[in-house]
Formats: sequence, structure tokens, C-alpha cells
Amino acid sequence: MKIFLFLLAISLAFFPSCKGKARAKEEAKEEAPKSMETELAEKKLERGSPVFIRAFKEERVLELFIENKTTGQFELFRTYPIAAASGQLGPKLAEGDRQVPEGFYFSHPSDMNPNSSFHLSFNVNYPNAYDRAHERTGTFIMVHGSNVSVGCLAMTDEKIEEIYTLCQAALDHGQPFFRVHIFPFRMTPERMATAIGSPHLPFWENLKTGYDLFEKNKMPPIVSVRDKEYVFE
Repeated sequence: MKIFLFLLAISLAFFPSCKGKARAKEEAKEEAPKSMETELAEKKLERGSPVFIRAFKEERVLELFIENKTTGQFELFRTYPIAAASGQLGPKLAEGDRQVPEGFYFSHPSDMNPNSSFHLSFNVNYPNAYDRAHERTGTFIMVHGSNVSVGCLAMTDEKIEEIYTLCQAALDHGQPFFRVHIFPFRMTPERMATAIGSPHLPFWENLKTGYDLFEKNKMPPIVSVRDKEYVFE
């Protein structure tokens, strides 16, 4: 019975019903909070434009970028405090290690869950090709509501509603998926210098290449995996 209840809870937390998907799409089309619409207008951004998410574990913040239709670059819309994220700096290695992963992830329309037991959520698709190449394991790593989490990023119910609405609107307007990049910290030269001696340094240097490309171009890089390393376009 305990096993059945556990599997039922996982199912309800992750797999949305068809009715739930329809409800989420309708909510994304409804009038958003006036403050959000005002800020979008002030920054000359539009709800429904492509989005990009970047998170930093050490700073405990999640950034949501929206593509500016005029420039084609992604501009920072808002920075949200992460309410809860378990584990330490360093990648997620195995199921149950309580680590938030680090790397380059993405979410498709099928990853959006309006019926999550954590209010709203979307799966970031860990493990990715890099993780699998390194035999890392784990499941159901999400960005979600609530203020408690084990291995995920909890954003509170209030903040996930805004994040979810903008992401769902982008998908509804044709973005096939949105990227979710998770870093241990802001990968500035100064912060990287303090990481010398860490066993994770080679991995973090690989991540920094992708971090630097976005900082330079304001366009999320196209990421693939070759010879067990991330490569970028």
C-alpha cells in the first residue's frame, strides 16, 4: 500500500491530465497581473515572446529573460529569489543525492504541469545527454511552486504563477521549447579564481563557456555533447 501511494503521489505531481493542460493554456491567455503587464510594456517586451531561464545556486536566484522582437536579443525581465533548493555546489550525480543539477536543460510543452502537487511545475529534463554520458541518474527535477524542495527549485506559489504564465505563453505562441541553464554561481573570472582546487573545476570551466556566450551575445547558445563535454554554437 505504501508503494502504491508513493507512485500515485509521483503521478499526480508530474503527469498532467488533458483537462489540466487545457486549463493552463487558458490561464496563460488571461489578463496577467497589472504590475507584470506594466513592466513588460516599460521594457518593450511582450508576453508570448520566446523566454530563457537561468538559475544560480550560490546566489539563490532565477532569472527570466524574454526576447526583444526589435533587437532579437534576450533581455532580463525579472530576477526571482529561489525559496528552496537542497544540496551543495556541484552537479547532481545520482538519484536521491538531494542535489540540484548544474548544466544546460530545456522544457517542452509536455513538461508543463498545471496540476502539480507543488501548485505549478515544469520538468527541466535531467538527466540530459551530458549527464547520461557520465552515468548520472535522477528523475523529476522541476522548477515548481511551494517553498520546500529536494533536488528541485522551489519558487513559491506566487512567483511560479508568473514564471509559468510567461513560459506557457511563449510555448503557445510557437516557441518549441525553452532553455533552462543552471549554474553553481555567477561564473565571473573573480568567482572562478576562488574555485581553483575544486574537483568540479574542469566541469565548471566547461559550463563557463556557455555562460560567457550568453553574456556576450544575449542569445542562449545551441548546446550539444561531444566526447562527454558540452560544445556550443
